[in-house]
Amino acid sequence: MKLTQLRNATLIVEAGPHRVLVDPMLAPAGAIPALKYATARRRRNPLVDLPPGTDQRLNTVTHALITHCQKGHFDHLDRAGAKWLRQRGIAVFCMEGDADFLSGKGLTVRPLRENTRQPFLGGWVTPVPCLHGRGLVGRMMAHGHGYHLEWPDEPSLYLAGDTLLTDTVRQHLRERRPAVTVIPAGGARFDLGGDIIMGREAALQVARLSAGRVVANHLEALDHCPVSRAELRDARDRAGLRQQLLIPEDGETLVFEAESGTFGETDGEALA
Repeated sequence: MKLTQLRNATLIVEAGPHRVLVDPMLAPAGAIPALKYATARRRRNPLVDLPPGTDQRLNTVTHALITHCQKGHFDHLDRAGAKWLRQRGIAVFCMEGDADFLSGKGLTVRPLRENTRQPFLGGWVTPVPCLHGRGLVGRMMAHGHGYHLEWPDEPSLYLAGDTLLTDTVRQHLRERRPAVTVIPAGGARFDLGGDIIMGREAALQVARLSAGRVVANHLEALDHCPVSRAELRDARDRAGLRQQLLIPEDGETLVFEAESGTFGETDGEALA
């Protein structure tokens, strides 16, 4: 299995003949308004462009998978991403609650059921509920789901989605023991309220809890995500978790082998 980190939560999962595009935010840098306003210097989003080689990688995509998309969550499906999916007729897997919303955008939708392990592209998918913030901010959010993916002869993959480190996430890590877990580690928060996804300390906790490798993304692409890769790498190394917690650059591909549980890295400029 290969994971190619594109930007923020957008990545491509390669398993057998399938190339699954997760949460496509494809707009150029600065095309979307800021998410924080009580700051000396507002920054439009995304903060960075997509990495070199993205168009070639996207041309290999066979399906898409959306964790959440309503209530203004452009960082998981923006207009550019929806247009790209629509023009190419890519089948989009999503939760039942998002199906009508996405169908209304002219997308080809494949709804997934809650609380069910169900067939998915020759393997299985199990949705896992997210908690995308608490309190007043949490009530304003679309919480969405993460996904536990299983294919024959491939390592199991848990895409946590936009979530805090909850008892549900901890239980999933303990009981399902995914070989690879992708988490949001940017510590996103708005001008008011607390974090709405995991940050530095939560990422370290997940690395300690997990029986497999943990991949951190949702970094350095949005104005409301303060955690940097350098900060997270420093905390990881000081905690002795260098082998457990991986922090790819945009455009980098990680390769995971099912038999050995090991991984390798390809050149960030190389096409997977």
